[in-house]
Amino acid sequence: MDVSSYNREAWDALADQGDELYRAVTPQQIQDARAGRWRIRITPIKAVPRDWIEPVQGKRILCLAAGGGQQAPILSALGGEVTVLDISAKQLARDREIAEREGLEITTVQGDMKALNQFPDEQFDFVLNPCSVIFCPQVKPIWQEVFRVLAPGGRFATGLINPLWYVFDAGKMDRGKLKARHKIPYSDLQLSDKKRAQLIGPDRPLEFGHTLEDLIGGQLEAGFQLVGFYEDRWGDDDKLSNLIDVFIATCAQKPV
Repeated sequence: MDVSSYNREAWDALADQGDELYRAVTPQQIQDARAGRWRIRITPIKAVPRDWIEPVQGKRILCLAAGGGQQAPILSALGGEVTVLDISAKQLARDREIAEREGLEITTVQGDMKALNQFPDEQFDFVLNPCSVIFCPQVKPIWQEVFRVLAPGGRFATGLINPLWYVFDAGKMDRGKLKARHKIPYSDLQLSDKKRAQLIGPDRPLEFGHTLEDLIGGQLEAGFQLVGFYEDRWGDDDKLSNLIDVFIATCAQKPV
């Protein structure tokens, strides 16, 4: 199965459905950002610490796999020179719509996050990646490409899912029951066609649960220095989230 093509179609479908997890920013949020009142999330609840990215003014920023009009418009309103790369044309259309509505400058590029060939070395000062590497079979190529396109001293903030999330049977977890079933690394492709159809249906992207060694150690292997870290959880009444934070956010820096 061509994972990139499958997930591209799935994300286009989610954009059409207007899933509440992927709602674009409002005019009020843009107005607030221009007044210095802003918050950006790369995991469900907690905001990215401001000192991970400030000052934003004039900074060359890549919002990686971040189409949908959530992060890029705010960063543009703060004065960043913002480029958004996403696999979904319909998600990118949201960013262009907001940019036109709010008088912002945002460059949109359709592409796969694991291959940033359209960008030269050291083009960006900051890369922001909302939780999305779960949709890619391998993460190390992503870290290596991000390292390449960052200028020395540049920072990279990414949201991750703790692989513990993928240990449990997803169907039972939806019903509030925790049953350990899967090994890590995990892949939706290891499910039978019937089971996969029951759990995710035709309009959800395929997911992959990576090892912590690849998620965090892989960033170090690519050459990054970790300079920030926090954990987060789902905002609803998720049973596993009530026991342990299931999201991770890291801030990594490319050495000068």
